[in-house]
Amino acid sequence: TARNDCSITPLTPSPSPRVEVRPRMACPFSVVVAIDFGTTSSGYAFSFTQDSEAIHMMKRWEGGDPGVANQKSPTCLLLTPDLRFHSFGFAARDFYHDLDPEEARHWLYFDKFKMKIHSTSDLTMETELEAVNGRRIRAIEVFVHALHFFREHALKEVKDQSSSVLEGDEIRWVITVPAVWRQPAKQFMREAAYLAGLVSSDCPEQLLIALEPEAASIYCRKLRLHQVIDLSLQPFTNGLDLDGSRPFDSSFRQAREQLRRSRHSRTFLVESGTGEFWSELQTGDRYVVADCGGGTVDLTVHQIEQPQGTLKELYKASGGPHGAVGVDLAFEAMLCQIFGEDFVQSFKAKRPAAWVDLTIAFEARKRTAAPGRANALNISLPFSFIDFYKRHRGQSVEAALRRNKVFVTLSSGMLRLTQEAMNELFQPTINNIVKHIEELMAKPEVRGVRFLFLVGGFAESPMLQKAVQKALGRTCRIIIPHDVGLTILKGAVLFGLDPTVVRVRRCPLTYGVGVLNRFVEGRHPPDKLLLKDGREWCTDILDRFVAVDQSVALGEVVRRSYTPARLGQRKIIINIYCSATDDVTYISDAGVRKCGTITLDLPEPLPRRRGAGPERREIRATMQFGDTEIKVTAVDVMSNRSVRASIDFLSN
Repeated sequence: TARNDCSITPLTPSPSPRVEVRPRMACPFSVVVAIDFGTTSSGYAFSFTQDSEAIHMMKRWEGGDPGVANQKSPTCLLLTPDLRFHSFGFAARDFYHDLDPEEARHWLYFDKFKMKIHSTSDLTMETELEAVNGRRIRAIEVFVHALHFFREHALKEVKDQSSSVLEGDEIRWVITVPAVWRQPAKQFMREAAYLAGLVSSDCPEQLLIALEPEAASIYCRKLRLHQVIDLSLQPFTNGLDLDGSRPFDSSFRQAREQLRRSRHSRTFLVESGTGEFWSELQTGDRYVVADCGGGTVDLTVHQIEQPQGTLKELYKASGGPHGAVGVDLAFEAMLCQIFGEDFVQSFKAKRPAAWVDLTIAFEARKRTAAPGRANALNISLPFSFIDFYKRHRGQSVEAALRRNKVFVTLSSGMLRLTQEAMNELFQPTINNIVKHIEELMAKPEVRGVRFLFLVGGFAESPMLQKAVQKALGRTCRIIIPHDVGLTILKGAVLFGLDPTVVRVRRCPLTYGVGVLNRFVEGRHPPDKLLLKDGREWCTDILDRFVAVDQSVALGEVVRRSYTPARLGQRKIIINIYCSATDDVTYISDAGVRKCGTITLDLPEPLPRRRGAGPERREIRATMQFGDTEIKVTAVDVMSNRSVRASIDFLSN
């Protein structure tokens, strides 16, 4: 048990939370730079505060696919054999692709590495990542290299467009993370940003961690009617006849054409107020944002508060690892089924660059998969795959395909996947997403949702659009912004310009501090009895500040007053605890973890007047909620000495 951890006792009964209304402040920075660090692709955008209606998108990536305006770059990182940074994005992918197979085995290539942060249950600064060649390195180093690359790239771009000389402290940075990430993962990104030199840990407010679906929601407020595609089945929304005889695909073709056009403009203008699309929504209207990314699917439910147009989170963010990567994993599983898992693993280890080529070829074809497609999808099989299989198994690739009764054939070095094969790859992931949205829509807090916004890179997939439309098109309107893959990036810039736009959030955890209380016979267990200075105390009690899933307004402050358990105590240690559930009484209960500590040195008290009783010293502890992160302070009222605690989820 955590017995003698508790050195304080409550001085007053627990008061209820107070909301300290924070006025909307002018942004104290000259420019906001947002980095959308995605599982499959990443990018950044920025805006100058004097011209906050213009969001500048980054498009000039080194490398890139010819003829395409690449607003994002693949999330790939290449390190040299001696662990130095070499390149990121297209440059990393293309350089690694061109390496001699023998040489490639010594280089460290990382892709889709963001998912590791979500899937690791005991994430620390020592957690490791594995490169394609099997070598391991600390995850924090990989993230620091990537963020440092974005820092250099963005600063150069901002300086090119700025007439004045910018200092480092004039830039506010915003990094997006999935809302379903646990607190350790969010803190991990903040620590990586400090180490990458984005901001100093002495100025934490210069860096905001934005939740991806929340950023998308903020951007959706700005939408004009011509900037969205409405997939709903209602005939008046997108010209479908009542019997649906108008071909479904025409709206997709139109959407793709508009998407293509919007990709060639580098500066995007947003509405100064809220967009005309929003005028259809009334105060109290609820809507769901489903952020379908590469790694995760994140759902958030917001309610509009008029006239100020701020947002209130109605239900804590939910979702899970059901992103587009699931389709890639299904493709790999299909290759294992056809060619044998031992061969696929051996090919990945011995020919890592060729394996990356194969995944890139699949990724390109995956994006063109559409429901009702008649012809097969061709995926070019690297020559080294065909050659390696022949030497490894002593037979041809064609023989393996004939032996397996799957809908795949080989023609001129191309794997040909029929529509049935593509459906099998997409279905499990898409079913998970649809099931998740349906479960959320059935919750009492969420009933009556009028709109479902589909955003994120995977939302571009016609396969996903069709499935969501079929399952939910009759219950609410399904809206897809044209630049669906950039929705989060633009929203993150808007969030950086005005973080007060989301006014009420749901608390992801229960928070409290460990205290001593008077021991009550029969109510407290005997093993919690502690004798101190002749007094009987019950130790390890959790004094709750806020409960999981409780609504907390922006700037909401919970204050508690404590006093040292012993007179003359010269140091106070306040331990902060958290739990994913609310049914906890003691800090030693299952699932409770220590996540922060405040140490306060107490100066010698003033000499008491003769005859006066002992004076109880008051320590005020404060937690401020509502932001995406929590701030904790403690003040010794007598000396006015205060300390701030950073909540640490990364040390076990």
